[in-house]
Amino acid sequence: MIFLKKKGFLLVMVLFLIVAFLAFSTEKLVSSQASNQDKGQVVDKPVVPKIETKEASLPNENSKPRTEPITHLVLHFSSNVIVNPEDPFRMEDIRQTFMDYGVSAHYLIGRDGAIYSLVPEERVAYHAGKGELSDFPQYKNRLNDYSIGIEIMAIGTKEEMSIMMDESKYEEIDSDHIGYTDAQYDALVKLIDNVIERHPSIKKDRKHIIGHDEYAPGRKTDPGELFDWSRIGYEEKVEDSTY
Repeated sequence: MIFLKKKGFLLVMVLFLIVAFLAFSTEKLVSSQASNQDKGQVVDKPVVPKIETKEASLPNENSKPRTEPITHLVLHFSSNVIVNPEDPFRMEDIRQTFMDYGVSAHYLIGRDGAIYSLVPEERVAYHAGKGELSDFPQYKNRLNDYSIGIEIMAIGTKEEMSIMMDESKYEEIDSDHIGYTDAQYDALVKLIDNVIERHPSIKKDRKHIIGHDEYAPGRKTDPGELFDWSRIGYEEKVEDSTY
């Protein structure tokens, strides 16, 4: 009788362990399938930069989902000098200008080297517009789809700014506001290296790291002649390219 009771007890324990094992296996399988499904979906998951940035996200209306590979970096300058020549580099004002005109960039570098994140890298920012690159004819008027845009708070030369403002207004600008700062060059080097590390499809040369004025000459003048390409380890102009 005692033997039968022990045998019954052992049988119950075995059944309990089998049920517990099956429940655990089923849960793990469901979790694994859900994970695999997530991997197969195109989801707007933000790419978290590995360097310190300040969040200043623009609305989704100022960008769109990316479908093409990232192959280029495009450098620009930005300011609010037309509206506020005495204090042209207020981040909030520049951001509002982007929103008002429906344009954007992925990053904005302040005069002190602070890096602001405006648009996630997996979304297309509206920064390049119309233009072309002789080495990439398929990118005509489509560089946004293949690039990351970096705006730098700066003001160009009198000639470069003449398409935006009168000469007399330019003369009133504080000379400290013109050109680029050491902190900006340092921040830009770190940002470029970081972006390329995460997107090795961007080649580290001047055919893939370009100025807006090289994509849209005559229409755009930034980052302009005051930008010293050697400070970020590159030559002044793209070689063997005509537009």
